[in-house]
Amino acid sequence: MLQKTYIRHLKDFIGKCVVLSGWAMRVRASGKVCFIQFRDGTGFVQVVAGITDVPSDDFETIKHLTQESSIRVHGKVVESPKAPCGFEIVASHVELVSKTENYPISPKEHGTDFLMDWRHLWIRSPREHAILTVRHHIAQAIREYFDSRDFTLVDAPIFTPNECEGSSTLFATPYFDETAYLSQSGQLYMEAACAAFGRAYCFGPTFRAENSNTRRHLTEFWMVEPEVAYMDLEGDIELAEGLVQSIAKHVLDKCTSELRLLDRDTKALEITANEPFARISYTDAVKIIQASGAPFQWGDDFGGPDETIVGNHFNRPVVVYDYPAEIKPFYMKRSAENPKLVRNMDILAPEGFGEIIGGGQREEDLAVLEAAIQKQGLSPEVYSWYLDVRRYGSVPHAGFGLGLERTVAWICNLPHVRETGAFPRLPHRLKP
Repeated sequence: MLQKTYIRHLKDFIGKCVVLSGWAMRVRASGKVCFIQFRDGTGFVQVVAGITDVPSDDFETIKHLTQESSIRVHGKVVESPKAPCGFEIVASHVELVSKTENYPISPKEHGTDFLMDWRHLWIRSPREHAILTVRHHIAQAIREYFDSRDFTLVDAPIFTPNECEGSSTLFATPYFDETAYLSQSGQLYMEAACAAFGRAYCFGPTFRAENSNTRRHLTEFWMVEPEVAYMDLEGDIELAEGLVQSIAKHVLDKCTSELRLLDRDTKALEITANEPFARISYTDAVKIIQASGAPFQWGDDFGGPDETIVGNHFNRPVVVYDYPAEIKPFYMKRSAENPKLVRNMDILAPEGFGEIIGGGQREEDLAVLEAAIQKQGLSPEVYSWYLDVRRYGSVPHAGFGLGLERTVAWICNLPHVRETGAFPRLPHRLKP
């Protein structure tokens, strides 16, 4: 009896007859046998169709299948040690659902710009499929991590009345009779949420109108941002380290075939999953940068090359803490020991991938926060709702943001973040 299933579950159907619905990636005819490289969205498998195994009309149909034609395959699952997945399908019937003509992405090499123009089709390829599958599992690991630790998911708005990370990177949009901005971060709202739930997080898209064309920047990306009441910087670091370790463990467990397809050396991920992260102060990180010969002065903010230098100094993620207050946002809490510093932290990924997490302890004192807002020339009226969190039941609290796309790039060892999402947005790319 034929059973409808997916490639993902074929290992449970060895020796049984199944029906699969999907697409023909490539067809190779060799005399009286045809080989179909077949996909169904959950995986890839080879379908073998012998001239005596399928009806003659089917065999003629298979010989003339074009790339990405949609088909339905009836056949038996048999073990095949040489196959990447360990089995293949011996077809008994192949039904043509829809024939494709002139598929634009051929097996030959194409340039990146060409492939990005056809991104809506490029994501069908095994490599892009593997990357997006890893992304899915990273997102799953993130949700499981927070949901199992008494966090409540609180969705932050996309339209906001005020900035969070700096006015120069805001996307403004008309909002009836006023101006709204696309969210740069859900952090300010999570600070309000943690006063309601104790432990809250949001997980969604954020936007930066930054005309940056580096391999680490997108104009639209996803962040997970937890915020915890009664938490200090040390607790924040432990929470962030645990999250990254949980992600690494989950991917190593669930994405073996995808990492293999991507030729990902998993040694760095295994160290990340099982060993404590390195920890250094901003001041010590500056010494590492200066020792490398790079021009850098204490008080400068890290750029991508600086993060790479510090990250490459260790074989695991490194936590850099206590940055100069002058280069950090108004809401960061100043250090009691040295008011020139703030109680913040970044986590830099190894292998040259730079910052994947930024966060720290927030200023809970209303008067100090009001003074910081005025010093930076911001409107106290616009931030009045944010200041209410301090007016009514203020407590010490801390949190961070993890950039999903940068994390995917590191986990998959990708040279550019443009492959980390299905439809990336870059300064000069708004479609597809």
